[in-house]
Formats: sequence, structure tokens, C-alpha cells
Amino acid sequence: MNNPRLQLRPGHLSLSDLRKANREPVSVSLNRETWQRIRACRQVVDDVIANGDVAYGINTGFGRLAQTTIDIGNLAKLQENLLLSHAAGVGQPMQDRVIRLAMLLKLNSLARGYSGVSCEVVELLAGMLNNRIYPVVPGKGSVGASGDLAPLAHLSLPLIGLGHVRVDDRIQDSVTALQQVGLQPISLRAKDGLSLLNGTQISTALALSALFDAEMNADAAFIAGSMTVEATLGSRSPFDAGISEIRGLHGQIEAARIFRLILDVSELGHSHQACDRVQDPYSLRCQPQVMGACLDQLRHAAGILEIESNAVSDNPLVFPDRKVILSGGNFHAESVAMVSDNIALAVAEMAALSERRLALLIDSHLSQLPPFLVADAGLNSGFMIAQVTAAALASENKSLAHPACVDSLPTSANQEDHVSMATFAARRLFDMNENSSYIIGIELLAAAQGLDFRRPLRSSDTIESAHATIRSVVPTWDRDRLMHSDIEAAFRLIKDGAFDSSVSHYIDAR
Repeated sequence: MNNPRLQLRPGHLSLSDLRKANREPVSVSLNRETWQRIRACRQVVDDVIANGDVAYGINTGFGRLAQTTIDIGNLAKLQENLLLSHAAGVGQPMQDRVIRLAMLLKLNSLARGYSGVSCEVVELLAGMLNNRIYPVVPGKGSVGASGDLAPLAHLSLPLIGLGHVRVDDRIQDSVTALQQVGLQPISLRAKDGLSLLNGTQISTALALSALFDAEMNADAAFIAGSMTVEATLGSRSPFDAGISEIRGLHGQIEAARIFRLILDVSELGHSHQACDRVQDPYSLRCQPQVMGACLDQLRHAAGILEIESNAVSDNPLVFPDRKVILSGGNFHAESVAMVSDNIALAVAEMAALSERRLALLIDSHLSQLPPFLVADAGLNSGFMIAQVTAAALASENKSLAHPACVDSLPTSANQEDHVSMATFAARRLFDMNENSSYIIGIELLAAAQGLDFRRPLRSSDTIESAHATIRSVVPTWDRDRLMHSDIEAAFRLIKDGAFDSSVSHYIDAR
């Protein structure tokens, strides 16, 4: 497989590494020192078994059954039973990009040498990732504490020759897929199954993938918002550096700078310097404040998720230097849940602001453009119902943005009496990002239409480039036609990152 190669330094995955794995298949390799740490940690587990000591999950039951000691002859069966019983997920399978990230995160965690797994587990998991063998994992069934148990069980089934995998978009049984690339299922040893199932890797992978989608939406929103300023002959003064600097919020300062760079100088900007408009509506004037707040939330989330991507989050944990095995709660994904909730707020607000700008564009009293952005309005309805679609999606996002982390239902007979709901917190972001991409895409179409009505005056180079990108897939709306196709085309531009290069290099520390 000609995948981009990644020398895995456990505990040192960067956001750049994670973006790459989200975008495309990767191949990982581990150095000699890493394998030595894995073996040293495994030796502690083997010593516990040989000495007849009792350690949770190694020779005991799980959850509320932790007080039950398991005979040494059943330790391997205990781990197999764990995978089988915990593979209780339901719903549609997760996307390959999420599973690829989750596999990378699980490898990164196990390879740090605190989980006590067998080398064979790490070898096979890496072999599957390198050969693009992605387990089929149902999307629902985790509460985000005692780890992502159900989805990680499904992810781990192929290691023992069970479950299904996806290879090149085809679903196969795991044994066949492994054999086709020269791999074989393994037999789990003590603690192997528990180390695979415990952890926040699914929640974190979902949140990371959604974060990267949110960043693309932010890039498109900066372009759309700038285009709308130009199309409506909006003022540039709200983007003045001094206004944001005396407030002091980093995100706002950065957002104002991005808008200044995109808007730059233009014929359109000069055309209305002597107009009598005193102030623009908030959806134009307060863009640095709103988009800046969103940037701050996304940046905070990125930092937390980068740390969590490098975390050891299973239980119990093995400390080879101290030769002790300790039970804790690193599997509790509260941090992932909270930042997922924060991402949800940012995604909802970026789209809500975009919908308001769209409403402004189609309102001829505010925009000084033809009603609903179409000639011969009345015979033609133009963007009238496209704005209704955007409003419906923005409203849906408001409901989805309700925080998930404040909800908790006890599980495992009240042994696990507070949970994070991180998996849902991150999973709902995909629907929200999709809604937002459609909303921003509709605004891009409307703003491009507005610029067409301002011809022959031209905008800045960046905006004219974005306008040309839109017009390469959607012609000017000169009379009513099938709107759905245009919306889908604009949506695809955003999802394909067509506006990323115009904005991302302006954004600090991405």
C-alpha cells in the first residue's frame, strides 16, 4: 500500500498528523524503543498472573463483577467473552475516516507502554491500519465512560477473526480480509481485550473529524461573510484593527484581521465611501466578534483533543518502573464531551450568522439589490425558498447544540454512575456541520449573485477568486431553475475544501 508513512512516536501525535489521517490512509511504524516499552509493560502483567495476585480486569470480572476472581485457565476466554458481550452497538457504521483515526489513536495509546497488551495485538492492529482494513463499527451505543466500550469492541472483533471490515468500500468478513494481505487473527491473552475496549478513542476520533469539518466551514464562512459585505456595500470600518485590539480577545483580533485581508481594497469598497448609511446590521458589523468567539472555541477544542489523542485512557494502568497496576478513571471522556459541546456552539453560531446575512441579501430594502436576487421578481422567485431551507437548518442546529455533557444515565448496576455522553456529543457534530455547510453554501451562491448585480465593479482579488470558483460550477441565476442542484454544488465546494487555501494561511496556529 502506498500510504503516506508515519513514524509513530507514542504520545507525540500532532494535529497535522491527525488531519492527515482524517484526510487519507496512512501507514505507521514503531521503533525498537517503543517495542521494548510494550514488552516491559506486558511483563508486569505476566508476573501478576504467575504470582497469583489479583488485579482488576486481568483475573477478575468487569464493572460490577469486579469482585469475581477468574481461574487462570479461563483468562484468555475472559478476554474473548469481553469482546463478544460488549459488541452491542447499533445503527449505521461510522465513516472510514473516523475508524482510521480511532485505530491510530488506539495504537498510539497502547504503544506508550502503560496498557500491558501483548505485542501481537499492536502488530495486528498496525497491520490492519497499514492495509486499509477498517472494522465496521456501529455508530451508536457508547455513553463515553468506562471508555467507548461497544464501538471499541466492534473495532477489536477482527483481531480475533470475528465481525466485518471494509476494504476499498467493500464489506468483507474479517478473516478473508486479513488473509488477503497475509495477516492472521490472534488469540487474546490476559488484559488484551480490556485494553482494547477501554479508552476514549472513538469519542476523540469523532470529535477530531468533526473539528476538521468545522474548520472548513469556518474558512467558507469567512469568504461568504466577506462576499456579502461587498455585495451589500457594507462598511469596512467594523474590521478596523483598533476596535478589536482595545477589546483584547485573541479570536476577535484574528477574525478582524482575516476579514481585512480578504476584503483588502476594491472598486466596490471605494464606490460607496460617501454613502449616507451610518451602521450595518449586526450580521455584517459584528462578524469579528462572532467569528472570533468561534475561532477561540475551535482552537481550545483542538488543544484538548490533541492532548487526548496522545493519552493513555484505558483501565487499569500498568506502571513498569514501579511494577504496580493501578485502577483509575482515564476512560471518562468528560473533556472530550465538553469540547464537543463547545464545537457545537461554534458550528451553530457560524451558520446562524450566515443565515442572517443570507436574509439580508434577499431583502431589497436592506441590500439595495433586486428582491430575492433575481431579475423580473414575481415571475421568478429567486433565492426565496433557499433562505427558507437555510432557516430550517439553522433552527435544527439550535436543537442539536444543546449540551450533551450535562446528561448522565448510570450504567453497570450503578457501578458506573456518572458518564460523559462524549460519543453522542461528538457524533451529532456531523449533522450540524452538514447543515452548516449547506447554509454557508447557500450564502455563497447568494453573495455571488449579489456581486453579479454590482458589475462592472470588481471586488478584491481573494473575493474575485472565490466568485470564480463558485461560477465554475454554478452559473449566474438569470431566471428560475432547479435550485437543489446549485445548492448541492456549493455544498460540495465547501466539503472539498475549495476555500481553505484562501483563508487557512491567514489563521494563526492551525
